[in-house]
Amino acid sequence: MFTGIIQATGKILALDWRGDALTMRLLSTAFFKDSKVGDSVANDGVCLTIESCTDDEATFCLIHQTVQNTSFSQAKADDLINLELPCTPQSLMGGHFVMGHVDSTAKVVSLFKRETGVEVELEIPNDLRRYIIRRGSVTLNGISLTVAEKTEAGIVVAIIPETILKTNLAHWQIGTLINVEVDMIGKYVENYLKEAKLVEYD
Repeated sequence: MFTGIIQATGKILALDWRGDALTMRLLSTAFFKDSKVGDSVANDGVCLTIESCTDDEATFCLIHQTVQNTSFSQAKADDLINLELPCTPQSLMGGHFVMGHVDSTAKVVSLFKRETGVEVELEIPNDLRRYIIRRGSVTLNGISLTVAEKTEAGIVVAIIPETILKTNLAHWQIGTLINVEVDMIGKYVENYLKEAKLVEYD
């Protein structure tokens, strides 16, 4: 489990297909020094398992479903990836509960620079909209963010300069695909209500 507070960015060194799976080699200076094979790392919000690592580099395997359902379908060498190590019982909960199980991708439809920070509007898939509330939490490329506005087709989030500095958000452009994980609490509540036959959803 993660909190959505990005700890570093990494640069993709290589992407290689291995059958129907994608091997990704990532560089992030000293980030993996306390990691080992089998550990989990959130890569742009996607929980991936380390296959090999040094202090500065790690290799991950992305199965075909992960590639198809995330922004890694468009990944390329030199892309910057947001990184977060799993939280522990002693971790500060600076964001919210993030599983690293991306629900879908969203598309950036506008960016509006403010005097301080930037507002980003994204188009969200219809089947995820019911889990999103104004002033609620959402995870975008692994970043825990607050929903500033809910629009007809998506959401608006307001980004502070510190987040822009510490993440790959400065590289987002109109049309960029962003990994989305909605708040899991809403999904658990919906599942309970469905199992109890109190509500029906398609």
